[in-house]
This record gives sequence, C-alpha cells and structure tokens, in this order.
Amino acid sequence: MTHAVSFHSATRIAIPDASATWPVEEVLALFELPFNDLMFQAQQVHRAHFPDGDVELATLLSIKTGGCEEDCGYCPQAARYDTGVEAKKILELDQVLEAAREARASGATRFCMGAAWRSPKDRDMDKVEAMVRGVKALGLETCATLGMLEEGQADRLKDAGLDYYNHNLDTAPEFYDNVISTREYQDRLDTLGRVRNAGLKVCCGGIVGMGESRQQRAGLIAQLANLNPYPESVPVNHLVQVEGTPLHGLDPLDPLEFVRTIAVARITMPKARVRLSAGRRQMGEAVQAMCFLAGANSIFYGDKLLTTGNPEAEDDRAMLAKLGLKTHASTLTEAQKERCGG
Repeated sequence: MTHAVSFHSATRIAIPDASATWPVEEVLALFELPFNDLMFQAQQVHRAHFPDGDVELATLLSIKTGGCEEDCGYCPQAARYDTGVEAKKILELDQVLEAAREARASGATRFCMGAAWRSPKDRDMDKVEAMVRGVKALGLETCATLGMLEEGQADRLKDAGLDYYNHNLDTAPEFYDNVISTREYQDRLDTLGRVRNAGLKVCCGGIVGMGESRQQRAGLIAQLANLNPYPESVPVNHLVQVEGTPLHGLDPLDPLEFVRTIAVARITMPKARVRLSAGRRQMGEAVQAMCFLAGANSIFYGDKLLTTGNPEAEDDRAMLAKLGLKTHASTLTEAQKERCGG
C-alpha cells in the first residue's frame, strides 16, 4: 500500500486520502508489537533501503541564540522563561564559516544553522543567505531552521544554495496545544508547504517525552509519514528538561519507548534519514545502540545542540567504532575537496 498525503500547489497540505495513508491506528499497532518483532521488522526495512548501513554526521550551530517570542514549553530560548540562556545577536559570517570548517574537519557532511526566531526578517535573510552560500562553498550540505517562513523566503534560501529546511511538527495535533500557544499546527504545515514548493528537501520530526501518550506519539509519526513526500530527514528528539521551562519536572520517558519510536519512524518512512537528535547525552551507549538497530542512521554531532549538551565528537567516534558502524561519506570529488582546502 502507498501511504501518502499530497501538498496543494499553494502552501497548505491536502486532506489525506483515507485509502492511501498511514492511519494512526495502524501506526499505533506497530508501537504495540512485541519489542523483538518490532525491532526485527524495522531492521528488515532499514537493510532494504540502506544496505550500506552508514550513519550520517550532521552538525548544528546556533547562529542566533535566545530571546525568542514564542512560548514552546520545552525551549530554554523562549524570552519569557528564566533558563539562564542569554539573548544574543546573530553571529558574524566568519564565525559561522569557522564553525563549518571545524565540523567538516571532524567528519560532518551536513551543517545546520538554527536561529531562535518566530520567523526571519528581511535583514536576517540577507545574512543567512550569505552564510548558506559560504557553507555550501565549503562542500557541506546545508540546512537551516529559522522558524516560520513567509511567501518567497524559501525561494530565496533555495537560490542561495540551501539543501534542507528544518521545521518540526513537534507532536501530534491533538497534543499540540499542551506545548505551544503562539503558533498553530497549520502554521507549521504551511511553512513545510512553502519549503516543498521552493524545491528544498525537508527535515521534519518531533519531540517525545513531553507528557504525550503512546497514541499521541503514533499520531506524530502518522502526521510525518502522511506528508507527500515524507521528509528526507526525520529528527527524533528526546525531551531535554531544562529548569525554568514549563515541561521541567515531567516523569522521564521509558528509554525503550524512545527506541520504539525510532523503529516505527523507520518502518513508516523507509527511505528517510532518521536522526537521533536532542537527548542523546542522557541515553547512554546501550540505548543509542538499540536506536541504530531500530533504524536510526543520522546523528547530530558535536559538543552542543543549540543550547543543550550533546555527546562529544570523540565519544561519538569511539561509540560508532565500537558498534562497527561506518559514517556517511562526503559526496565531494577529490577536485572539490582540494578547492575547499582538503
């Protein structure tokens, strides 16, 4: 069966065709399989679509930190929460390019630039476009996460050389109002529509462990899997509880439930790069190893993920080596590498 929901030619997504989607009940049934059966099915799907079994290394840099006007309950960058995150101006171009060079030297193949905005202003776009062009010239895949995009902004990013745009759905529609009130679910879908219409690849996932039920986790995966096409990259974040945010103090999610979420994402979006994102530091190697077995094949790589800690690059390399996992190779030719400085 083909599971899909198409975008309109404008910016909103179409109503799903009930005969051609992943119903939430079907996704929930995957979650409820015996653990070994779910892992076996996910590994079969993973091997069929990623026979090389490589792991993509992506680095995320906060190009504009703190001071965000939104009220996302998980986010330490929201201005209304007292989390100790200081609002800073957008980085200078040379700072971004230096970070990109370091990421490339450490083995990353994708470089993502994140900004704590509701949406970028025109003056911001000029600076971000220069960053995209500069990072692209270094031979890295480029990704940006800048909040909601207005008409024409995705096209500008595409023209600058952006490869991917990240805009997460965060959670299921029915749980969304428990987490965020300053933007609607449809606002997120509209931005994804503009990104697709501009010809950009989509990086879109969510956060688990925010107090949602298993059925609501299934609802998030169904939303992602029913996009047409589904995202090329699917970051699955484990909530990092930050003191001062409304979601601080929740009971932690069972680690095996997180592994199940990875497995279900792999089965329902077989060709996507499923990325272990926030929360890896808290998981430990054993849980991460199960996530790779469940079909995760991308990680954020480096010592910081926006404002929260991330396993050190050296630790990641040691873990991947211990598991016998190879990393996704750069697509640069030798001539391109020489022009980029190695």
